[in-house]
Amino acid sequence: MRISFKKASPRMLERMVWLFVFGITFLSYLPMDGLAQSLIWSAMNIAFYAAIIYGNIGLLYPKLYEKGHIVVYVLASAALLIAVGVTRTFLSITIYNKYFATKPESLDVWRYLYNSIAGIAIFVLSFVFRIAMAYFRLKRQAEQMLEQKSQAELNLLKSQVQPHFLFNTLNNIYYEAYRESPGTALLIGRLSDIMRYFVDESPRERVSLTTEIKFLENYIALEEIRIRHGVTVNFSKEYDGDPQLPPMLLMTFVENLFKHGIDRGAAGNTICLSLVQQDDHLLFTTENALPANAPAPAKPGFGLQNLEKRLTLLYGNRFVLTTTRTETHFKAFLKIPLV
Repeated sequence: MRISFKKASPRMLERMVWLFVFGITFLSYLPMDGLAQSLIWSAMNIAFYAAIIYGNIGLLYPKLYEKGHIVVYVLASAALLIAVGVTRTFLSITIYNKYFATKPESLDVWRYLYNSIAGIAIFVLSFVFRIAMAYFRLKRQAEQMLEQKSQAELNLLKSQVQPHFLFNTLNNIYYEAYRESPGTALLIGRLSDIMRYFVDESPRERVSLTTEIKFLENYIALEEIRIRHGVTVNFSKEYDGDPQLPPMLLMTFVENLFKHGIDRGAAGNTICLSLVQQDDHLLFTTENALPANAPAPAKPGFGLQNLEKRLTLLYGNRFVLTTTRTETHFKAFLKIPLV
């Protein structure tokens, strides 16, 4: 089996490092101690190395040192080294005397002290181990982000091909419908423009005000055909040039007009929209009569709440968003900077 180091996870690399250390340790013991004894000493050493390394980088360092408990960290580290050294010495002598020694060896304080001090080198290496593992994790994360970015770009290309096929089909239907029903063809054209806006314009950070108005007008025209008795739309626009603004910023107000401001069972519905450029600000106002016996909402709808969150992210406190409700009318007002 062939292992790809580029695609190996940090955990897999970690295991490979331990296997390598085990192999080196085993080969160093083998000429003197034989197969069985070399396997036992190698496994025991690896276990104690792991106890020191993971005890430090997995417990003591993040729990004590990184939280500023330096003195406690030093004392706990010394206690770890002593505990591992004492345990290692006791087990080594016990196993050796029981299974391998021709003449039993005695335990003395110098052996305990030696193994405890020897653990300092492993303790220092634990920091190198920690840095190496962090490096491999960051490297792997960077590779995964590049893979995800490439996949996202591929998905974007696919998503662009499919809608444009649909646009072309709608245009063909438009020309076929125009010969029989020009009004229907016009609505198909508006629907095609709305879908093109969603695909081409809405992902942008900013769009021209002309583009945004065209989108709103197309949406209004398609909503009008759903109103049985018709609706009068007064949309006034006063602006200079073609300023830029974030896409879909005005849509919430227009959606609410048709969702809450129309009595679909009555005639004479009227909605008013006003878009005015004033110095370096854009003022957008919508107003509609309330249907008879319309219940007052307990709190603002999710649309307005989400819009306010988005405005805060975009402009901080440099915007004004207000709604006013009387017994007969509802009015919404938005003021945003254009620079």
